[in-house]
Order: sequence, then C-alpha cells, then structure tokens
Amino acid sequence: MDTQKDGKTPDLSAQEKHEVDRNQPPRAAVLHEIIRTQGNQELERSVAALWWSALAAGLTMGLSLMAMGLLNSRLPDHEGFKVIASFGYCAGFLAVILARQQLFTENTLTAVLPIMSKPTLGNFGRLFRLWGVVLVGNLCGTLLVAYVMLHLPIFDQRTDQAFLEIGRKVMENDTGQMFAKGIISGWMIATMVWMIPSMESAKMWIIILITYLMALGDFTHIVVGSAEVSYLVFAGQLSWEDFWMVFAAPTLAGNIIGGSFIFALLSHAQVRSESGSPSRPHPPGRHDDADDK
Repeated sequence: MDTQKDGKTPDLSAQEKHEVDRNQPPRAAVLHEIIRTQGNQELERSVAALWWSALAAGLTMGLSLMAMGLLNSRLPDHEGFKVIASFGYCAGFLAVILARQQLFTENTLTAVLPIMSKPTLGNFGRLFRLWGVVLVGNLCGTLLVAYVMLHLPIFDQRTDQAFLEIGRKVMENDTGQMFAKGIISGWMIATMVWMIPSMESAKMWIIILITYLMALGDFTHIVVGSAEVSYLVFAGQLSWEDFWMVFAAPTLAGNIIGGSFIFALLSHAQVRSESGSPSRPHPPGRHDDADDK
C-alpha cells in the first residue's frame, strides 16, 4: 500500500513497524477482560478470606482520617492549607489498594463485570455475597478504628478536635447531597479501577490523583466516611440514626449507582458494541508475542 496515500510514515524498517505494533495502548476490550477476570477471582474467594481482608481494609482506611487530622491540626487555620491537608485522604486508599485488601467500591466493582457478561441467578448470588461480606467487614473495621482513635490516649487535644471537624464537615451535607456526591465518588473510584491495568507502573499516582480530587470535592465515600462520621457518634455529638439514615444509606446508594451501575454498565456496553478485533499485521520474519506462547 502506498504510504503517501494511507498517511503512514514512510521508510520504516520491519523492526520499527513491529515496535509500533508492540507499543499500542491496550484496547478497551482488553481492559474489560482484565477487570472481568479479576472480578471472577474475587467472586470465587471464600467468605472467610473476604471477611478478614475486608476487616483489615476497614482498619487501614483509618489512615485517611488519621492523616487528615494530623495535617489539619499542624497546618495554619487557613483555607489554602486545607488543599495541602486533603492529601491525607489518599493515605488509606493507597495502603488498602496496594496491599490488595477488599475495599467496597473498588474490588466490588470488578465483580460486576462477570455478572454483566453472564447474568445468571448464581452469579447474582455470588455478587451479593461479596458485596455483603466486604461492606460489613469494611464498616466493622472503620468503626473499630474510630473508637480506638477516640478513646485511647494516642493524639493530643488539637488533633482530636481536627477529627471532630472532619466529621462535622461531612455531616453538613443533607441526604440528597450525600447521595449525589456518593454517585460522583463511586464513578471516580470506578474510573481509577479502569485506568490501573493499562498504567500499572503509575498505579500509585493514579490512586493519589483520583482520591485527592475526591477529598477536594468533598465527595462522600461509604468506607472512609464511616470512620469520619462514626468518630462523631462515639464522641456523643451524633446519633446512630443520623449516621445510618443521613450519611450511610444515601452514600452507599450513590456509590453503588455511580460505580457499579453507571460506569460499569457504560464500559461494558462500549466493549460489547465493538465488532471483531483489529488485525495487526506481523512484520516479515517476526511473530506477535501471543503467537510465541
């Protein structure tokens, strides 16, 4: 084919053409299959394995509250410094995701794709089992870590006050705002999950970018938010009814809709609407890596 007519760069050697093929970003279908396979693996894990990993993740997510409280208590009380303190929000997400612990809205999103590929009653049952165990484990961990942070003599009074202020900030939202911000938060976590397989070398920076933006936007997340708000409950400044009805229920619904339904459904529809796979011609004398396996 005439390179002048088809727009291709002329005078590339066979080796250079092969390098062009090798360095193409993965198609959406490839990312979809990677995430779907990960989701299948999550669905096949035992209840005990899911529970202990989810509990550990809940405890670890306390790092976000701890880091934000420590930064807020040590930075000047000025709106500009809140931008710096928001970086503390990333700490729990970084630790949980890099340690591959079970986090609701992260691991539970990947499990949605196998259901969309094969929507059977058995798969729906496995999905709800995963969601239930991970959510309960996460919440038990965050409530426990909030209780310990409040009642054990770990932090000074200024830091304790910073923890309370963080919880009060969350509770400034009404139920509608909790729900709407939860949708955005779930969608952002889903975007992060979708990006990581194609940018594994930049995984840490992707997590920091997405979760830092979540903190700046004050978007609500069921797991990290439960640590922030339950701290208020244990301090006697909020009732359990408000915790569940004003914060937890609308935030959880928003996270599920934004991450598991909107993003996963659109991503799945995008892949399923593609017809066939692109052909990549092999350079003379060379084979694609997949042919060598």
